[in-house]
Amino acid sequence: MRVKAAVLREQGLEPPFAVSRPFVIGEVDLEEPGEDEVLVKVLAAGLCHSDLSTVQGQRKRNLPIVGGHEGAGEVIQVGRSVTELRPGDHVVMTAGNGCRNCKACRAGRPALCQQISRVRAEGTLPNGLVRFSENGLKVHHYSAVSSFAQYTVMMPSNLIKIDGDYPIDVAAMFGCAVVTGAGSIFNAAKVRPGDSVAIFGLGGVGLNAVMAGRIAGASRIIGIDINADKFALAKDLGCTHTLLSTDGSLVTKVRELTVGGADFAIEVSGNRAAMEAAIDITRVGAEVVCVGVAQSEARYDYPHTRLVVEEKVIRGSHFGSGRPDHDVPRYLEFFRDGRMPVDRLKSRVIALEDINEALDHLLEGVAVRQIILPHM
Repeated sequence: MRVKAAVLREQGLEPPFAVSRPFVIGEVDLEEPGEDEVLVKVLAAGLCHSDLSTVQGQRKRNLPIVGGHEGAGEVIQVGRSVTELRPGDHVVMTAGNGCRNCKACRAGRPALCQQISRVRAEGTLPNGLVRFSENGLKVHHYSAVSSFAQYTVMMPSNLIKIDGDYPIDVAAMFGCAVVTGAGSIFNAAKVRPGDSVAIFGLGGVGLNAVMAGRIAGASRIIGIDINADKFALAKDLGCTHTLLSTDGSLVTKVRELTVGGADFAIEVSGNRAAMEAAIDITRVGAEVVCVGVAQSEARYDYPHTRLVVEEKVIRGSHFGSGRPDHDVPRYLEFFRDGRMPVDRLKSRVIALEDINEALDHLLEGVAVRQIILPHM
């Protein structure tokens, strides 16, 4: 079948992206799903900072590639061996659910699945196949999802069945932004009632960490960002305090607010200065949870003696350090009962044709989560 899609053909183009147009909107061919695959009608897709990083060339991919790793849709057709899904099911699309069979997946850590790294690097489905093409040549899959298309073929391991009454444009955010942000609090940091948390970066992932911090019972939730326009929403969602990352007295203020330093710092941006500040604002024995991914070759310094004598922990958290198939239904219930109002993160709804302009909004920091409706 022929489907409209946003295809990334070249990385490293300069902004404004509305002019350089890294994503080309057009039709590509999509094969029917194989025996172990699923055809999904993409109803909504979230534009993530990871997509921007890929466009900028910080994460090399096999090109051309149909973008998108966060979304929600409806199952249209399933292969003969697929038993857990059927046509008409609503699903959240995620890149972080793993193969279910390797050592990491069996240990409940699918974000560390070795197959995910291979699939991401090669631009295939987990079974090694590519279902998109153009003029007989392969068009690769993005993290086995490719949600920037009207239809996509995926495997059941990357799909999470959900109730049909959830707003599909909100459900789309649960595949990455929600599991990553909330999981950094619940699974990685394991925040307990009374703990203090400082969150660097108040985009889609950071604000989900804010909401999760409130649910976990954190006594202080300090939101830190370069853009003060985000502070009102951040406070509505759970921040007890907000500070500019450019504030020269940032470290002193956080230490005063937390009486000696935060118990946890969640670093979402991947920025060197933010990482250094995260180490400085935390107390003795604290943890710095690194969520943001910088350029693959980036190296950060830290004061080793302080790390030892203060017994601080620096740890990574990928896709929320949990199990999306377990966490997404739980977080959806938080949304349903009003404790996690993810719908408030939606900055605007756009068509596929608007994706390059939307990248500029993301780069400028004026949007939280932009939702693409491929059939708009």
